[in-house]
Amino acid sequence: MSTQFSIKTFDELTSIDIYHILKARSQVFVVEQNCAYQDMDEVDFDCLHLVAHSNEALVGYCRILPPDINTMRSNLSVADGSVSGPIMPAIGRVLVLQQYRGQGLARQIMMQAIAYCHKKYGKKNPIIISAQTYLINFYQSLGFVPEGEYYQMDGIEHVKMILGVAKKVKVKKEPLGSSGVATTLNILLLILGIAFIAGLIYLMT
Repeated sequence: MSTQFSIKTFDELTSIDIYHILKARSQVFVVEQNCAYQDMDEVDFDCLHLVAHSNEALVGYCRILPPDINTMRSNLSVADGSVSGPIMPAIGRVLVLQQYRGQGLARQIMMQAIAYCHKKYGKKNPIIISAQTYLINFYQSLGFVPEGEYYQMDGIEHVKMILGVAKKVKVKKEPLGSSGVATTLNILLLILGIAFIAGLIYLMT
């Protein structure tokens, strides 16, 4: 299946775009999951909306919450050792319509969203999600790490997960050839020591 991805602000979406996005979210999160909750919220206006299309039909979607409007925080010092946790972007409302599942589309959507967050907000800035617990393995395969206790959201079990940036450990390198020089000096000292002892033995005989 050939898939095209687009990322738009709410103002850039057409009325048809908004209709299909809200229809898909209602179909997956309300009807399929049998969960009566208020999907449309004021946050949508400030989000970035990533849409996956195939032959102009919406097949998948997620939204990206910029750091300044994301209210989720990390409890652990994932990125910079801060006590309260860094401010970070969030990815949410991830979905693939039922007839298009099993083709790796959810992974493609997440990779697109992660790449955008890294480009827009910096590769050193971690990303947070509120994941349904049955999808933990999927998100872990993308590098996300569970954080904290499980919690109920609209009757469904969730857990916060963080995609952090592993700190590179600097290894102190010895100057090139220094180990070879040290070995040579040790050998010379050994030879001199042997020669000195041999000389003493010669003089004593």
